[in-house]
Amino acid sequence: MTRTAGRTGDPLLLLAGGSNVVIGDDGFTGTAILVRSRGVEVISRRPDQLIVRVQAGHPWDGFVAETVAAGWAGVECLSGIPGSTGATPIQNVGAYGQDVAETISSVTVYDRSEGVVRDMPAADCGFGYRASIFKHNDRYVVLSVDFRLRPAAESGPVRYAELARTLGVSQGDRVPLTAARETVLSLRAGKGMVLDAEDRDTWSVGSFFTNPVLDAAAWAKLREVSATEPPGWPGEGGRVKVSAAWLIDRAGFGKGYPGGDVPVSISTKHTLALTNRGSGSAAQLLGLAREIRDGVRDRFGVVLHPEPVLVGCTL
Repeated sequence: MTRTAGRTGDPLLLLAGGSNVVIGDDGFTGTAILVRSRGVEVISRRPDQLIVRVQAGHPWDGFVAETVAAGWAGVECLSGIPGSTGATPIQNVGAYGQDVAETISSVTVYDRSEGVVRDMPAADCGFGYRASIFKHNDRYVVLSVDFRLRPAAESGPVRYAELARTLGVSQGDRVPLTAARETVLSLRAGKGMVLDAEDRDTWSVGSFFTNPVLDAAAWAKLREVSATEPPGWPGEGGRVKVSAAWLIDRAGFGKGYPGGDVPVSISTKHTLALTNRGSGSAAQLLGLAREIRDGVRDRFGVVLHPEPVLVGCTL
């Protein structure tokens, strides 16, 4: 089907779980392909590591649960994230101190330009913060992902402060894999980030905005206009990743905004989640997102960017 669409020039939309996609109210004109491949296979094993190949359509959280049950460390803090495994390298999915770029060894793709299947080592995937060579790029179709995991009963070092506090350990400590997974699931559920059909705070695409990464000058300017110390995480080259949730809240868009009986609103549990309360449209959701983006820009001079993929619509 992908080859046929490539020959005819028809627009092509690949979907697996669709959990990180916003589609415009007019829908998509073209060919939609649903990725439904399944399977987890150990293709290489050594005493200190194993390579596990996961088909693109395999549910991500199902795979994480399998790794924890099998005693394979490396992705346990990525529990509870919806969607498929094939989507994880596209977004360089991350949470609670881990991201998939740390454990991906290679990605098998169908190259639509060349008409061939190729294996792309992690170094060629252009991984960055919530970014990769695959994002906003129709050339590659992810077929499977190889992960380099570690046989262990304990997690990797716990990096995320909130997770460490909840576990009752210090940052850098290790905990049993099951404890890491169960605690992450509990934290995510408390923020409305685990789907519950009865809880409209979970009717979202997760975090709508990425945390902005500022250079030294922009970080200094933000500190100046904030009149306080914004939460930030230093990175390479003097750049600092800033909490988008903090910016949104301090710009006047708190949990539950705008309040009342509205079709779309910020989640009452998590400032970064924009939720459909049951009758909302894509246009209304994007209207709220624009209001928040513009409000943060006007208050702090920082521009927020959407995390989900937008199809047939723009912000």
